Amino acid sequence: MNLPLWVWAVTIIGFVAMIAIDFYLVARNPREPSFRECVGWVSFYVLAAVSFGLLLMGTAGVSYGGQFFAGWLTEYSLSVDNLFVFIIIMSRFAVPVRFRQKVLLIGIVLALLMRGVFIAAGASAVARFDWLFYLFGAFLIYTAIKLVGPQQEDEFSENLALRTVKRILPTTESYQGGSVLVRVDGRRMVTPMLIVIVAIGTTDLLFALDSIPAIFGLTQEPYLVFTANTFALMGLRQLYFLLGGLLNRLVYLSKGLAFVLAFIGVKLVLEALHHDGVSWAPAVPITVSLGVIVGTLAITTAASLIKSRREQAATEGAGTEPPGARETVTADRDVL
Repeated sequence: MNLPLWVWAVTIIGFVAMIAIDFYLVARNPREPSFRECVGWVSFYVLAAVSFGLLLMGTAGVSYGGQFFAGWLTEYSLSVDNLFVFIIIMSRFAVPVRFRQKVLLIGIVLALLMRGVFIAAGASAVARFDWLFYLFGAFLIYTAIKLVGPQQEDEFSENLALRTVKRILPTTESYQGGSVLVRVDGRRMVTPMLIVIVAIGTTDLLFALDSIPAIFGLTQEPYLVFTANTFALMGLRQLYFLLGGLLNRLVYLSKGLAFVLAFIGVKLVLEALHHDGVSWAPAVPITVSLGVIVGTLAITTAASLIKSRREQAATEGAGTEPPGARETVTADRDVL
């Protein structure tokens, strides 16, 4: 898929324009968005991704379009799962509700920039070292096993970057509106707003350690990896407010994601063996990958909502409060 530079330029400019509009809207009126507003924006970004995938199918071929949809769905699902950790971070640092949009948006932009570096490095490495497919596959299978294993309590562990920022930079005790830098008694200090932004951005980067290998297991085209990741992160701000209460009901989400990651890991190993001339190792078609991903996510979501509905009905019948704990969380992933 040899694309001219102008295609990359137009794509990046389009994404930058969308982010700029987001920044303008958040800066103009910092507040918690309404349910209707969140539904509208999330629908817009989903339709934009679907339209982009269909455009790829019409111009580059069904195979490339299928690779984009498989990658986008996988990355989007992982992003939804990661929202639960974002909720924990917001609660731990007691971020004022009206400024949570700003924190999420800046954190997402930082994550996009850092993921861009990961994607460029990954694409270059994959092109030179075929054995990385074995490594990526093994890592994804290991991650899947961890997701279905015993889970820790809901918590957020500060990573190395966050601890370094808190130790080096003088920080105010409380938030100063939406500012990240203020002057107190003639001394420049950062506010907890900057600490939260660093927490969101670096945590999302750590999650990329499994999401980037996963998408390289579905496509090795840098352009598709980049656009699938970007579309998956666009609209994550509105999705945070839209799914805040629903996340507790997606009790089987991590189990479904574990199956998807394990499938992609096995697919990577099989394709690497096939490339190395092993006759019994088949190359898995992208249509099969897309069917497995869509089917798994649909079954996982339906089973989660059915279970949550039954538990709610049972607890209401018993006159007790419904359980608020989520069966599976992702906060226990390795953090630096």
